[in-house]
Amino acid sequence: MPKKGITGHDEWVVTEALATALVALEQLEPTQQSQQQMDDIRKMLAAKCQPGTFNLHLAQAKCRLFPNGDRGDIYREYGFEDREV
Repeated sequence: MPKKGITGHDEWVVTEALATALVALEQLEPTQQSQQQMDDIRKMLAAKCQPGTFNLHLAQAKCRLFPNGDRGDIYREYGFEDREV
């Protein structure tokens, strides 16, 4: 079976990269954020995500960027209850 794309899982890599980039940009001071760029990333991420997984990708990205953070708090920040984490 031929490999799809370059890595075989290009779509997943791009989706995770977009989520991570958006979460990282959100951490900048508001004067350093490019709202247009962030809006474009949101649109691209939404187009790549399966329905209902947008916030899940963001929560996972924030957990990766802040490995010492409270995972429960991070997931709640993105709308997930304790039972969903």
